[in-house]
Amino acid sequence: MLEIRGKAKISCDLKRHLSPRTVGTIMRSLPLEGHAHLLGKSILYFESNIDSGIERSKTEFKKGDVAFLPSTGSLCFFLNDAVFTKTMTPIGKLGEKIDALKDVKSGDVLCIYEETA
Repeated sequence: MLEIRGKAKISCDLKRHLSPRTVGTIMRSLPLEGHAHLLGKSILYFESNIDSGIERSKTEFKKGDVAFLPSTGSLCFFLNDAVFTKTMTPIGKLGEKIDALKDVKSGDVLCIYEETA
């Protein structure tokens, strides 16, 4: 689950088959939270202390994709289709309500956690 503290919750499905080592490291580190940053109009991200190298790198992402940027330990959420200059590790997909991310301001707190039934 991705929560924009005090604003919205969006289902966030981390897919182990995309990058098994990186997704495993992230899952063991949950919950994670950090301040939101915007990169252009396409990428919303927050930095974490996760240290994992590049795995199955890509530079092209679709709206709703979730990726990991190893150089900064950032979890990145794509608001639009984008081609990025740095390679990232694909780690998952966002569910419905992606447009709630467009209301996020720099400094808002993003939290990613495992929802328990």
